[in-house]
Amino acid sequence: MKIKETIGIDVSKLTIDVTVHSNKAYCKFENTVKDFKKMVNWVFKQSPFSPENVLFVFEHTGLYSHRLAVYLTKENISFSMVPGLEIKRSLGIVRGKDDRVDSRSIARYGYRLRDEISPCKLPSKELKSLKTLLALRETKVKQRSGDKALLKEYKLVYIRKDNEIVFKILEKSIKSLSKYISEIEQEMDKVVKSDQGLKNQYELVTSIKGVGPQIALYTIVLTEGFTKFKTHRQFASYCGVAPFPNVSGTSIRGKTKVSNLANKKMKSLLDLGAKGSLQYNLEIKTFYERRLELGKSKMSTINIIRNKLIARMFAVIKRNSPYVDFMKYAA
Repeated sequence: MKIKETIGIDVSKLTIDVTVHSNKAYCKFENTVKDFKKMVNWVFKQSPFSPENVLFVFEHTGLYSHRLAVYLTKENISFSMVPGLEIKRSLGIVRGKDDRVDSRSIARYGYRLRDEISPCKLPSKELKSLKTLLALRETKVKQRSGDKALLKEYKLVYIRKDNEIVFKILEKSIKSLSKYISEIEQEMDKVVKSDQGLKNQYELVTSIKGVGPQIALYTIVLTEGFTKFKTHRQFASYCGVAPFPNVSGTSIRGKTKVSNLANKKMKSLLDLGAKGSLQYNLEIKTFYERRLELGKSKMSTINIIRNKLIARMFAVIKRNSPYVDFMKYAA
């Protein structure tokens, strides 16, 4: 696809602001399927280029942008959903908030990167279902953790017989939330087993010691079935575990470090996986202990292990064969 025109769209809950890059034409529409059709017709009247050379660019805003993405997919119209942070960082310092200006900036961003940007494809319904279930599970787990912490605090401060109703409500809430979490996990298991490709990927990545169900599912969803990132290094960077040099000229010679721009949830899961692999993977444990003996820091070593887990997940998918623990046969 040769991109000659980009359409910048600023998506909000109720409206979408649209700017055509070539002639700066602007119009506001409602965020509804009915108005999407009007918007597309308006764009192709305004732009001097043929539809196959036009790319619609908008920020990935979750539920608000999903409806537009679904419509464009059905109409076979090329589009690209870009992370909001990526757009904001490309604009530099911006004062205030203006939807019209934002749509123009998005159009300019898309045109500037037209040779690098790739049209998006929506993930399968199974992946979308998994993503929704994972988000719901995370919400319920946080609610349960909050109730457990509150109950623990009350037990230290209050006498139960004087506050029986408070204790009962919290205990019932914790029990109900545990039931919901279990139901969500059962449903996720059904979704994975319903799709042979997902099932195969899940079994491959969980063959790695240190990669449990949550790491496996989040990785599959975030990589859209290992199609969104070309290399494990790219995904490691997205997760905030890829080290980058801190060097400038001759005066700055800082330590190599990871970026704070990261998917914090995935990073925390990888941290748990890395620490868990120290208990169950002899190779990883030996590597960890040898590094510490050499005076290396614990955190830098844990970060290397996090990268190893990512590299191994991508490797088993590429080879389409389970992970083999050679240390098991060394003795």
